[in-house]
Amino acid sequence: MTSCLSEVNFGPIGRRISRSVSICYGDHKVIVGGSAPIVVQSMTNTDTADVFSTAIQIKELARAGSELVRITVNNAQAAAAVPAIREQLDKMDVSVPIVGDFHYNGHTLLNDYPECARILSKYRINPGNVGKGAKRDIQFAQMIELACKYDKPVRIGVNWGSLDQALLARIMDENAQRAIPWNAKSVMCEALITSALESASRAEEVGLSGDKIILSCKVSGVQDLIAVYRQLGARCDYPLHLGLTEAGMGSKGIVASTAALSVLLQGGIGDTIRISLTPEPGGDRCKEVIVGQEILQTMGLRKFTPMVIACPGCGRTTSTVFQELADDIQTFLRDQMLIWKKEFPGVESMNVAVMGCIVNGPGESKHANIGISLPGTGESPAAPVFIDGVKAMTLRGENIAKEFQSIVLDYVKSHYAATTP
Repeated sequence: MTSCLSEVNFGPIGRRISRSVSICYGDHKVIVGGSAPIVVQSMTNTDTADVFSTAIQIKELARAGSELVRITVNNAQAAAAVPAIREQLDKMDVSVPIVGDFHYNGHTLLNDYPECARILSKYRINPGNVGKGAKRDIQFAQMIELACKYDKPVRIGVNWGSLDQALLARIMDENAQRAIPWNAKSVMCEALITSALESASRAEEVGLSGDKIILSCKVSGVQDLIAVYRQLGARCDYPLHLGLTEAGMGSKGIVASTAALSVLLQGGIGDTIRISLTPEPGGDRCKEVIVGQEILQTMGLRKFTPMVIACPGCGRTTSTVFQELADDIQTFLRDQMLIWKKEFPGVESMNVAVMGCIVNGPGESKHANIGISLPGTGESPAAPVFIDGVKAMTLRGENIAKEFQSIVLDYVKSHYAATTP
């Protein structure tokens, strides 16, 4: 009897074929699209005119793993600050490309502040916010002409919260002529896609090369986002930026973004992602970067840092020891990656298991590169450690956490050391 599993695809299907876009700062280059890895990006929430605060947050986001960082350029003070921000980043040896986010007055700012236009590595233009009436096409063209002048790629980013109302009215009129009119949501989705595609076509007519255009059509509903990007991906070969706009706070924002992006990524759609989380008061902006990385890594699309496998706990694990150890190990691994990714190539593919009792502990630990099975409630106070599927030792006493961390470090050094030519 043939198992039905023989016909199951256990991995993401092939990537959608798209052009590739290079986003550069000096010798540092990030490729979006084509066969390049899916890029994680983020955006600052500082006042861009505050040079030092913005530069520090860009550095933090880059250290967390953001491969592109977008900043708001909303007024003259922000535009004037861009060269100073880049200078501060250079002093801190941060080469991440900076993307300028423009709305309403981008044509004026890019023209009046040529150093801002030159230093930014990419522009984001919202076609719904470039002007109204006759001014729309003129001001959009002015921004595209400046992108051509400074040889910059552009993301044409449509958002349903700022959709061009004239275009929406046109799509509604066309819908009214259909024998069977679409529902309101379908009309809205078509307007988003049409805005992106017509704007891209217009940009190419003005002179921007097609290999310098990235598109996005962001909405805040999971099913709406999936529907829009499936249609957009089928109707163009531009690289696509994915993101659930206004995803929300905490677990809601994480779950909604993961649900939407995972479906699209599994279908081969998406070349760069941003997780638009609302930070909790005093929260860490870098969390959105980590969530983006974890989506890609848990789906098997990229590897960023060793993964920690840990059980959720139950009545067998009334002690918090395994929770504390799992948290310590996860933090330790992520903190070390800035050094390890240079000294220990391949370490990001390592799996570490921290388990809480005898039920699944030994078995799960054997499946990891290195794992520990801590004693549950009432179990013998011993913690067997498994290395590459084989029991290597048993830890006991009050220093299990430190001893295990040391074992993990020794494993990294012995298994991932860079070979000398």
